[in-house]
Amino acid sequence: MFSYRFRQYHVGGIIGDDGLENIQLGTLGIGKAFTEFQYWIKKLKNRGIILAICSKNTESIAKEPFEKHPDMVLHLDDIAIFVANWDNKVDNIRQIQQTLNIGFDSMIFLDDNPFERNIVRENIPGITVPELPADPAEYLEYLYTLNLFETISYSNEDFERNRQYQTAAKRLTEQSTFVNEDDFLKSLNMLSVVEGFNKFNAPRVAQLSQRSNQFNLRTVRYTEADIVALATSADHYTLSFTLEDKFGDNGLICVIILKKETDDVLFIDTWLMSCRVLKRGMENFVLNSIVDLAIQKGFKYLKGEYMPTAKNEMVKDHYLNLGFKTDGDFWLLSTYDYNFKKCFIEKII
Repeated sequence: MFSYRFRQYHVGGIIGDDGLENIQLGTLGIGKAFTEFQYWIKKLKNRGIILAICSKNTESIAKEPFEKHPDMVLHLDDIAIFVANWDNKVDNIRQIQQTLNIGFDSMIFLDDNPFERNIVRENIPGITVPELPADPAEYLEYLYTLNLFETISYSNEDFERNRQYQTAAKRLTEQSTFVNEDDFLKSLNMLSVVEGFNKFNAPRVAQLSQRSNQFNLRTVRYTEADIVALATSADHYTLSFTLEDKFGDNGLICVIILKKETDDVLFIDTWLMSCRVLKRGMENFVLNSIVDLAIQKGFKYLKGEYMPTAKNEMVKDHYLNLGFKTDGDFWLLSTYDYNFKKCFIEKII
């Protein structure tokens, strides 16, 4: 996943200095260069690249071209996060990163100002900051050579990604109005479809398996053919979870693969989840669902494993936080005396 940032107030002019009426876009000169640049960005967005604005400007002025300029290709509904103020860009990018809940190494910062590029490079380790040419007409040719946005494939979920992050920002805004977290979670009216793997969800499950890095306990990759085989395996149990709330539908966001290790022990082969649904009680909801399945099948223990990678440190204490006990390099949880955890998500089967 890449978070794409660009200085929107240089689009054939400087909106804060020149005014909307003097912003030149079109088919000639620098205006043509910026128009083509926007078409390219729009294509990236449609492939699932997250677009975010980080502008040093007054918000109403920064948004004006996106709302009112007749020749603009990009509009506000193309942008997942729009941050415009007079604070420094380093702090604003950190704010955007926290809202998106992705690593800086998944972010690319594009800015036509060398000073801003250097400040961001020096203060945000891991972020990619291309050294854009001085001539905007050369931006695209230069960026093509970097292959920063190449992906093997993309899906309908990728196409919807910006919209999903827009709704995530709305949730954060509403959360700030609640004093009690439980009251906020209840207000979301969350629903989750819980089902095993099947021919309809196999492509999305496989995609999550191939791409998920941060919230991925073991980071074992499975192809679509693997997923189809697991769905009918006598030694495996599979679960997939969607999440929908009053702000929108996040689609399929969690994948669980369980393997029968002994008559008493059920091993959590795979637990991966989209980071955009964190802090909504999904971890508790998923564990409750796993334990419920384990009890139905007669297993006395769940066995988990955390296999560290360069990107999944965020889940190193996942099993500890959920009440598992250490057992050598693994984690165990008793199902027969398990107290189902509080959550505010309604299960739909």
